[in-house]
Amino acid sequence: MGLLAACSRHPVNSPYEQAQLGQNVLYTAFTQRSPKYLDPASSYSGDETPFTYSIYEPLYGYHYLARPYKLVPRAAASIDPPAYFDAQDQRLPDDAPGEQVAYSVYDVPIKPGIMFQPHPAFARDASGKPLYWPISPQALQGKFSITDFEHTGTRELVADDYVYAFRRLASPRVVSPIYGVMASHIVGLAEYGERLKQAEQALREQHGQDAQRAWLDLRESGFEGVQAIDSHTLRIKVKGKYPQFKYWLAMTFTAPVPWEADRFYHQPGMAEHSLSLNTWPVGTGPYMMAESIVNRRHVLQRNPNFRGEPYPCEGEPDDKANGLLADCGKLTPFIDRIVFSLEKESVPLMGKFLQGYYDLPQVDRGEYGVAMRVAAGDSAEKAALYQDHGLVLRSSTEAQQFYLGFNWLDPVVGLGDTPEQQEKNRKLRQAISIAFDWEQYVSIFLNNEGQVAHGPVPPGVLGYQELPEGANLQVYDIQNGRAVRRPLDDARRLLAEAGYPDGRDENTGKPLILHFDSAGGMGSSATLDWMRRQLAKLHVQLEVRATDYNRFQDKMRNGSAQMYMWGWVADYPDAENFLFLLYGPNAKADNGGENASNYKNPEYDRLFQEMRFLDDGPEKEALVQKMISLVQHDAPWMFGYFPKSGGAYQAWVGNAKPTQMVRNTLQYLRIDAPLREQKITQWNVPIWWPLWVLAALLLLGAGLAWRMARARDRATALSKTQSRERP
Repeated sequence: MGLLAACSRHPVNSPYEQAQLGQNVLYTAFTQRSPKYLDPASSYSGDETPFTYSIYEPLYGYHYLARPYKLVPRAAASIDPPAYFDAQDQRLPDDAPGEQVAYSVYDVPIKPGIMFQPHPAFARDASGKPLYWPISPQALQGKFSITDFEHTGTRELVADDYVYAFRRLASPRVVSPIYGVMASHIVGLAEYGERLKQAEQALREQHGQDAQRAWLDLRESGFEGVQAIDSHTLRIKVKGKYPQFKYWLAMTFTAPVPWEADRFYHQPGMAEHSLSLNTWPVGTGPYMMAESIVNRRHVLQRNPNFRGEPYPCEGEPDDKANGLLADCGKLTPFIDRIVFSLEKESVPLMGKFLQGYYDLPQVDRGEYGVAMRVAAGDSAEKAALYQDHGLVLRSSTEAQQFYLGFNWLDPVVGLGDTPEQQEKNRKLRQAISIAFDWEQYVSIFLNNEGQVAHGPVPPGVLGYQELPEGANLQVYDIQNGRAVRRPLDDARRLLAEAGYPDGRDENTGKPLILHFDSAGGMGSSATLDWMRRQLAKLHVQLEVRATDYNRFQDKMRNGSAQMYMWGWVADYPDAENFLFLLYGPNAKADNGGENASNYKNPEYDRLFQEMRFLDDGPEKEALVQKMISLVQHDAPWMFGYFPKSGGAYQAWVGNAKPTQMVRNTLQYLRIDAPLREQKITQWNVPIWWPLWVLAALLLLGAGLAWRMARARDRATALSKTQSRERP
């Protein structure tokens, strides 16, 4: 009865202490493993980006709300255009043709007064000596997190920290997936990498097995391509003219790394105690790692040294109506702590989300938002539940594409040997493109959470045109201002002109059989059946050649596939990052590039060379649209669709806008903690009546047992009394 008296209406299923729900903390989950690489030179996985982009500050970033995506300064004071020079080191005008540019010079001003987060690597004693360099094994004993160190320090961010970061990309001790790309563009970086390999070899010869314990001080030597002009000006020299280079400066690969942190973590015993840049990053961003329990929980905490950045005041037309401009000009970040908890299974994750214990399911992935939008469309019960909870389900089309490609080397669907055959093959590809109803595909397989593509450039990227202006007129007609897929009769006519009337070779009478190469499976999936039905509308047969992924890759590399389906996720929001997938010199079969269709068109290649040197503006946009028109006419791809990513947010999460390109989103979110506490209490009212019923049954049972025992005792006593009274 005493325990029952303690029953209240407060939730008893909360994974947190009751007081925590009223704090300015965001709760979310991760479903795989703990992030493996938080070192900015190594990190390239999507599940790592919520941490790296919140802790580190690249020079540039993306405007949180603007679409098309727009570069904005982060640690940089401004985004200035580069200066161009010829081979004789003479300055060229800003509009000089790209072919004349020998190298470009980017002088990037860095904001003064930016401070690193508190960290023991910066701690010094009264005389100015580092407190934890060198550190003895005894002093390191019992220290497995940065919070175990008593003293911390900080200092101002300077240009040399970016210089050191670029040098680390070439270090033989750092696994960097971006080194090859950077070495091909930055003057002297490849040669510097070779010198570092030689220095590493010298250390091994000198120290033998202990070579890895010796710190490789990258301040001792540098290279021409990245230098600090002064304490707050970084200079980068790039080979030729490469306007897209600015986008790499928005990635954490180029985030600053203080040499003190590199030296601090390279001491003996640090790795054994899980102390490294991969587990405890050191940055200048809005947050810092406060807790890290591998495969259990990670906590980001507001960086007390962060200066604050104003929330944007402009965005897309709907942003104001969605309440996304209410915090205009206010300093971010708004949230004090972000708690990431491991959830291995999606069912308990979604259960806790619907109970209110997660503010959003995951930061880095949009599948949950898409899945919930689909579920709401399929089930009135779930739609009512989501509405009752006030869940915000938003989606946006992302800078990525899935397409079905034709191999240009194939004699049937490719370029063709003669002008006559080329024209016939083109009409065959166009006929197939009309027959493949991608609107139906998106409806069936994506539950309308995708956008049918009319070309290779997605929304949010300069050069994309909204419909009907951007419609693929080889496949669609414009009716009443709408793009409508052309009728099958048009496809049948094109098929006949291609030499296959009613799906049969006009010379041999044999049926036309096309081959689709698929990675994995046995060729009987619902998607493949749908593809067969699309061609069957033209009486064309589709034969699926399913192999494992390695064999599929081999076919693509040697150009033996006829038709295939593939996708591409943009590294940066520039049309060049999609149009290069059809650039002739990038042909996969010839040069191992990303042009998987091996498409070659001299005019397209000429325009690409011209376009890649142009800065964003009307001239570049016009060239992009010319290139799109060319590939719409040639049809080396069926352009497929642009997938959508979705966001699922509780009603108390403010400023939420789904995006896969903007990675530092956490600093813009806001939490209404009192509303969260109220809703969680409302949704998780404990049901105590079964316990009261159980208690009543127990009392009833105890009463009955007591009565039975008492009756038995009386019967026994009476029996004894009667025995004594017998003569």
